[in-house]
Amino acid sequence: MTAAPHCHVPSPPPVQRKMEPAWKLLATLAIAGAAAGWLIVTVYNATLPAIRKHAAEQMDGAVREVLEAPARWDTLYLVGSAVTATPPAGTDQREAEKAFVGFDARGKRIGVAVTAAEPGFQETLTLMIGFDPSTGALTGYRVLDQKETPGLGDRIESDTSFGAQFAGRIAPLKGVKKVAGTDPSQVQTITGATISSRAVVRIINDAVARWRPLLQAYDRGGKQ
Repeated sequence: MTAAPHCHVPSPPPVQRKMEPAWKLLATLAIAGAAAGWLIVTVYNATLPAIRKHAAEQMDGAVREVLEAPARWDTLYLVGSAVTATPPAGTDQREAEKAFVGFDARGKRIGVAVTAAEPGFQETLTLMIGFDPSTGALTGYRVLDQKETPGLGDRIESDTSFGAQFAGRIAPLKGVKKVAGTDPSQVQTITGATISSRAVVRIINDAVARWRPLLQAYDRGGKQ
């Protein structure tokens, strides 16, 4: 039986694809980028009022909590190295550093609330801190923002017994494993969350040390 002859069939020549002009690619990228940017700006502008409203409500709630439900409060602004009742010119009042001075129903000052943010165990930890500038005594604190370890570090916010011990304590505070005696500066840290709870102590101490002389100077009429 004779084998069939082997025939070689030549491959078809490769199809030459026409390259798109560079300007078309650039135009496509530019249009896509502009559309994405427009979408981001549109969504941001649409949600900004709700975001600002929520932030204002959160701030008001924190002031009421750390100053133990004041009848009213005044807002002071930090301009340079001095505190003033006049908002800084040419700046967004929402972004300016502020102190909220709380008063009871008879008009007596019951404390001042300020915000402070410093590194915690994971990321930046933001607190609202209430204290009496004349004595350094705390009225309380509230966590505004934290990303500490769930179930451990986040107990600085969820553990009510930890937060409750700060009212009446005198800054500068000392974080200890167990409160001994009647030292009014001691607060007990959280077992398993020592770094986070010590961060709260540090942030409060730094905030009081920074704001107290400024507020005392304001009480004296602005004289340092």
